[in-house]
Amino acid sequence: MSTGLSRGLTNYGDRDFALYLRRSFARSMGYSSAELARPIVGIANSGSGFNNCHRHFPELIEAVRRGVLAAGGLPIDFPTISLGEVFLEPTSMLYRNLMSMDVEEMVRAQPMDAVVLVGGCDKTVPAQLMGAASADVPAVQLLAGPMMAGHHHGERLGACTDCRRFWGKYRAGQISSEEIAGVEGNLATTAGTCAVMGTASTMACLAETLGIALPGTAAIPAVHADRLRAAQATGEAAVALARTRVTPSQILTPRAFENALRVLLAIGGSTNAVIHLTAVAGRVGVPIDLDTLNRLSDDTPVLVDLKPSGQHYMEDFYAAGGLGAVLRELRDHLHLDCLTVTGETLGARLDRGDTWVDRSVIRSAKEPFQPVGGLVALFGSLAPAGAILKRSAADARLFESEGRAVVFESLEDLAARIDDPALDVASNDFLVLKNAGPKGGPGMPEAGYLPIPTKLSRAGVTDMVRISDARMSGTAFGTIVLHVTPEAAAGGPLAQVRSGDRIKLSVKERRLDLLVEPAELARRATAAPPPTPPRGYRRLYAEHVLQADLGCDFDFLRSR
Repeated sequence: MSTGLSRGLTNYGDRDFALYLRRSFARSMGYSSAELARPIVGIANSGSGFNNCHRHFPELIEAVRRGVLAAGGLPIDFPTISLGEVFLEPTSMLYRNLMSMDVEEMVRAQPMDAVVLVGGCDKTVPAQLMGAASADVPAVQLLAGPMMAGHHHGERLGACTDCRRFWGKYRAGQISSEEIAGVEGNLATTAGTCAVMGTASTMACLAETLGIALPGTAAIPAVHADRLRAAQATGEAAVALARTRVTPSQILTPRAFENALRVLLAIGGSTNAVIHLTAVAGRVGVPIDLDTLNRLSDDTPVLVDLKPSGQHYMEDFYAAGGLGAVLRELRDHLHLDCLTVTGETLGARLDRGDTWVDRSVIRSAKEPFQPVGGLVALFGSLAPAGAILKRSAADARLFESEGRAVVFESLEDLAARIDDPALDVASNDFLVLKNAGPKGGPGMPEAGYLPIPTKLSRAGVTDMVRISDARMSGTAFGTIVLHVTPEAAAGGPLAQVRSGDRIKLSVKERRLDLLVEPAELARRATAAPPPTPPRGYRRLYAEHVLQADLGCDFDFLRSR
């Protein structure tokens, strides 16, 4: 098997010439012959000036390089697309698949024996895992780590659950423009991903659970010295992977994904993670279905008291014992024979290490924070292929309810009418947003967190049922039904909902039903499909993106 510089030679029709030429150009960068004979570890760098979460990556990557060199390898970093959530239009999710293709092709095309995937802001990690799974070169994930909480007037603040809480107060007229400006300056004060169990921290925990990141590294704050030590250890582990040739396909097994789903439920993780896990699993031919999610959710309690489901922050989670404490609490429900990037099994990992845990943050299975899993899948006439509700961050009083639909046809319609004093809406109505799914968004933006209409929020309404084919940030909260599949733009029943229709939600029965006769729905089904974008990546996306139940991946990228 070819290794190092001899891997994947450029095709000139003469392999010896290609290697000779490659060595010659490598020597121009100052490498010695001895260095070029070492195992090569690529370092996929997703840093960018448009990605605040990754601003510490130069220091982090330097620590990876130290680890690779200490273990006898040759580190070579290379850039990939970077997805900074708040800096991308219309949504970073639109570009997740593009980044996965970038990672896959660069890992496969360039001569490396193993790769360290350095990512954090939340679509980068699933994109890197998707690309690495398809390339199937030995890989290890290094997470950015969460930012530290900020402070404002004696209160701790963490992006972005607290940003939504304060923005709701501002919309309701409860705080002034001066105070919201003060909050704005203290929400995100360090490098790193959101300080709560949003999508980035959720995916970090799931990467560690899957065994593709080093044990104990998911929750380390971005600015903590332990994060640099983790980076160095990751570099060392990558050299070991280059020698043992353990590949992602050996780690990302059906049993590993079931472990990840169970942990997702126990940590009160992001709804987005269901889509991302499905996409990663699809790259290695592992099916994930929402019925499995419901089965696991029924006997997996929420163990972590952490925003947006609870009160604490990621720095508290790390200090309380981190993911290792959660895994030990779930041990009897996990597949312990799953392989990890260290070469040991999950069970062997749990047999060692510090067993201390702070029970104010990470509860025991006998005395959980919430008795059932944080997520639940819903099915019914409005969501034939499923929808998702984060019940751990919702108002249980709304779980069994029926309401009148107040429909917004698009994001533009929502923005134009949600605060109109003439809007016909009451607190027991269901807000419905259409055409914000994978095709309709496009890119399935995080628009499912529909704002409470101003006239209701100023009357004291803090939550109401909201339904859409969109996603929402993992940092968000509320009784919000997401990922309605098929989406409206793909001709799903959601497209036919009209204001005044009755909708019934039953979390107990796992149902979401539109109470309109099928004949009437058939009569309404006259809407034309959205126009195909004229060119480039957006056209590729529109023509090949799959629905949420298949991870919103491209049809031609899933394993066959």
